[in-house]
Amino acid sequence: MRVEQTLRLGHLYPKEMNLYGDRGNILAMVRRAQRRGIGLEVIQIQMGADGADLAASCSGFFIGGGQDLDQGAVAEDLIHLKGPVLRQKVAAGAPLLAVCAGFQLLGMHYLTASGTRIPGLGLLPIHTEAGSRRLVGNLMVSADPSLRLRDPVLIGFENHSGKTYLHEDLAPLGKVVRGKGNTGQSREEGAWRGSVLGTYLHGPLLPKNPELSDWWLRVALHLESLPALDDSLEQAARLEAMAVAQRTDSFSRFRLLGRGLSTKRGR
Repeated sequence: MRVEQTLRLGHLYPKEMNLYGDRGNILAMVRRAQRRGIGLEVIQIQMGADGADLAASCSGFFIGGGQDLDQGAVAEDLIHLKGPVLRQKVAAGAPLLAVCAGFQLLGMHYLTASGTRIPGLGLLPIHTEAGSRRLVGNLMVSADPSLRLRDPVLIGFENHSGKTYLHEDLAPLGKVVRGKGNTGQSREEGAWRGSVLGTYLHGPLLPKNPELSDWWLRVALHLESLPALDDSLEQAARLEAMAVAQRTDSFSRFRLLGRGLSTKRGR
């Protein structure tokens, strides 16, 4: 069975919010849609007022991770120029998938190490505070069963110093099996409500977790399920990543990688 329909994916701030392979998420989403006969047009939504009109035409959205210096400027643009449209679209059921700094921007605020409070979009009842140490390494998560993922184990790589706290009994994306997650102590990772989902899983996220691509597509199409695909390549990548994650708890190899990326660290 093929789904004959065209969607428009709004890629928010592709220049500023594109760390650690986040563009790979867009490529994975497009490919999974194409394999099902779903047209998926990617609309790049940049800084500036014109982006609000583009966002109004989109079926759903993705926002990736960014550097500390970019996040403040993006937050101002997001709240004042794109915010009203995004809130309206999400209220109507449009999916919004956010990674790392993008996840933080969906909350109430981010409190920096210097005490500056950067306001967020308020789509999720969360807030983030700068931590004294980075949470870096492989991350393995057991997803919330309510998401109805066929394979509930999510894997990726985290690199953030911000600690994100969930309010109002908000459901996390899942429980941490390996790694640190939202705060390094809560054993929770990410958060989701309705059509909004945020996570610290990089790597990029979607090539190794195709079930989340399918979640986005299902929500955008208002479908309960999608035709199954041959995911043998994706599963091979997942098994390899899980094997690496389970070798040690220290993840020393990946901490060295994190140090090598120090000039482009996200929050």
